[in-house]
Amino acid sequence: MTSPDLPAELKAALEARLQGLSRNAAAARAAAISKTYRDGGGSGAIKSEIDALAYALARMPATYAAVTASLNALGEIRPDFAPASLLDVGAGPGTATWAAADALPSLQDFILLDANDALRSLALDFARSSARLRNMNYEPGQARNLLAHAEAADLVIASYMVGEIGDAERRALAESLWAKTRDTLLIVEPGTPAGYARIIALREQLIALGAHVAAPCPHDGKCPLSAPDWCHFTQRLPRSGAHKQVKGAELPFEDEKFAYVALTRAPVAQRLARVLAQPDLTKVEISAKLCTPDGLAIAKIPRRAKADYARARRWRWGDAIIEG
Repeated sequence: MTSPDLPAELKAALEARLQGLSRNAAAARAAAISKTYRDGGGSGAIKSEIDALAYALARMPATYAAVTASLNALGEIRPDFAPASLLDVGAGPGTATWAAADALPSLQDFILLDANDALRSLALDFARSSARLRNMNYEPGQARNLLAHAEAADLVIASYMVGEIGDAERRALAESLWAKTRDTLLIVEPGTPAGYARIIALREQLIALGAHVAAPCPHDGKCPLSAPDWCHFTQRLPRSGAHKQVKGAELPFEDEKFAYVALTRAPVAQRLARVLAQPDLTKVEISAKLCTPDGLAIAKIPRRAKADYARARRWRWGDAIIEG
């Protein structure tokens, strides 16, 4: 599996761009940009090189970790998946492209789309440190306009961008994303109830257009969860000194909560149950909430069933498992 930590060359490129930059100024800009996102705004708040660097320092590690975790989950279900081309929509500083390049050695062609000039400039600068990415094609402009003329790709990724657009445009964008998907579409959103709701709405829309779910769901049916519950996962990632400073954090790690769906043109061969929360371990049994091909289930594995109990002790939130 690919590590949730940023690749060495990307970390080095980011550190190089931070030389001479006031960390206090970067922290202030990162806080302002984060507030804009929380208030329903988007990347329009990122206007300058300092803005782009502050955003990258604050958000690239977590976004990279979430996309990597999603791609690792997809790889468990489809170990033979070997796409040659990637279309990264709403690419920002190129985080999802770096994650895909690291997780999928088969990728050769990288096309990125985004309207933010500051983030695009930073992404191109970072890409110069990578032999695989330095010749990537990064098109500036609004996603839907660019998608109309873009070539289809084996893998299409839209990470942390669907929430920046309205409901009506979101449905149209989803159709455009699917139209450009030769094989697999991966959508990643924040692991909030609102992020989950967007994922579920797009999942339902695209299944109606013929898509099949590869991960995290082991079925193409309606999500069995009901409010206030929602499907999301978490990925722990290390924090650098600069990352801690710009985030105003003391812990050496961060837990990124995310929601995702991977949709494919053809149905997947295996349907594995998904662990939807960290299992509850007691001296008597292990209890785990699972999404199964038949719907929601609470698995209870008694301690006396030694082999099954030992196996269940290794289950972690987000794992794909074989029941029984």
